Amino acid sequence: MTRFSPRTAPLRKAGGLAATALLLAAGPLTVAAAAPARAADPVFTLGGPAETALHPYAEGGGAPKRSTAGITVTNPADEGYEGEFTLTFDLTGVAGIADVAFHPGPGVECETKGTRSAVCTGDTLAPGLSTVTGLLLGAAEGSEQGASGTIRVTGEARGATSTPIAASLTPFTTRVTVGGPDLVMRKLPFDHEPTPGQKQQAPITFANRGSRDADGVFLTLRYSRGLDIPQRYSNCAYTTDETWTTARCSVEGAFEAGATYTLAAPLTLEATTRAYRDLFVYGIQEAGAVPRAASAARSERGSGTVLRAVPLTKAPAARGVDLEPGDNEQEAEFRTANTADFMAYGDEVSGAAGATVTARLGFHNDGPAWIGRVRSGGSVAAVDFTVPQGATVTSAPKGCRGVTAEGAYREDRTTPAPRYLCPAPTAVRDGGGLDLSFGLRIDKALIGAAGRVTVRGPGLHEAGLPFDPKPGNNTARVVLNGQSGGGPSPSPAPPAKGGPGAGSGKTPSAAPGTSGAGAPGTAGRVGGSLASTGSPAALTASALAIAALTTGLALFAAARRRRY
Repeated sequence: MTRFSPRTAPLRKAGGLAATALLLAAGPLTVAAAAPARAADPVFTLGGPAETALHPYAEGGGAPKRSTAGITVTNPADEGYEGEFTLTFDLTGVAGIADVAFHPGPGVECETKGTRSAVCTGDTLAPGLSTVTGLLLGAAEGSEQGASGTIRVTGEARGATSTPIAASLTPFTTRVTVGGPDLVMRKLPFDHEPTPGQKQQAPITFANRGSRDADGVFLTLRYSRGLDIPQRYSNCAYTTDETWTTARCSVEGAFEAGATYTLAAPLTLEATTRAYRDLFVYGIQEAGAVPRAASAARSERGSGTVLRAVPLTKAPAARGVDLEPGDNEQEAEFRTANTADFMAYGDEVSGAAGATVTARLGFHNDGPAWIGRVRSGGSVAAVDFTVPQGATVTSAPKGCRGVTAEGAYREDRTTPAPRYLCPAPTAVRDGGGLDLSFGLRIDKALIGAAGRVTVRGPGLHEAGLPFDPKPGNNTARVVLNGQSGGGPSPSPAPPAKGGPGAGSGKTPSAAPGTSGAGAPGTAGRVGGSLASTGSPAALTASALAIAALTTGLALFAAARRRRY
């Protein structure tokens, strides 16, 4: 009997790409309760790779090469599950084919019972997908090339306060096979600091270092918005979204073990005029191992020639599952010398005391570059909005965070704040931006009260935008009652081409309860965007002078009526 815990189990580090490939190879297995479940009973999903290939047993000694298969459980609830759960592994199907060891996840303990079965137990499952344990699989001594068997996993869970079984998980089975292809993508020597418009050749090259042939391959090319591959092959399907273009190319043929292949003609990778920080990801898999992508229905077939791979070297032949999925893919990161002009815009709205108005503000990317954090996934910028004096925020866009007037953290998240920070998306396209709507209640009708709108770095301590060559237009104003009587705004400056946020992806919207132009019982929005020009103090002084003159004329007229 052998016990495994996270502190004692050996682990071969397989890398993020291997884990991704293993999970992609497996379709999710939805589980249901064996007996009718009560409304409060949890229902979980067991999963893992549908198939795992093993390196053949190394005759003559030497450390065996192990393959890793992650066994997962999905908790569909928004909160973590606290209660005992048990997974039981039936290993009889791989007896004489594979040796199995365990690498349990945090809070999980696994115990083998001879070579026929094993049990893993734990008492907590986080929301979503959790890897309960990794299976460390090696070919058994005496196993033959092509030998195959299955590992069957069953499970049950008990509620934290329930004595009976609260949910029984249906069985999950993964297949283990000795031998297979091992497709390895060669890393290309790119210039990683190109200039806009620069083109580089990409002679995609890969090898099969496994023990069996690959029956057809599937080449995936994925490049972010600042890059382009002008060739459009007829055996490739292309999909494009706000950030990425993906080409999925099916290449026919027997790709022999021990052979190396390259494309019949190299690709051309171009840094476009909008390039800034970009990624190019290129990977290879055996054709049958790739699940159908969810976006395949929205893809377009290329109209050019057929993409073909030709051998550089040759060797003998066979078929199977990839032995090392972690080396099937490479990526190249590019840092292009380019700029993007983020231009803030504000608004002018009018209303009497007590009215609620909608102020629209944000920023626009006037290019030429797109800006994206495609690797880290963090926000590229933030809109910093200081609320005009005499107004209270009644609704703020989702994701905006209230801070103190000085920009410090604010414990109170329920009452209106004097200042708000609103994160931009992970990527902002050229011509895109971020549009925001704030509901403002006018508590005191101060003429010319102005708030400040600034597009800045995403953190309070990283105010600058290193890619922006024109910081002077990073600030604008939101003005309340800029003109007595609420006539049209003087020379409104609308956002640049396409309007703010064009093509920016998700756009935060005002929460229910805000009022737009012409809403009954509220003041309408009377202006467009306002650049930050002139002094708020000068504007207020001018407005007060006009108000005083108007009041004087009214008193004079009243006196004349009394006289006559």
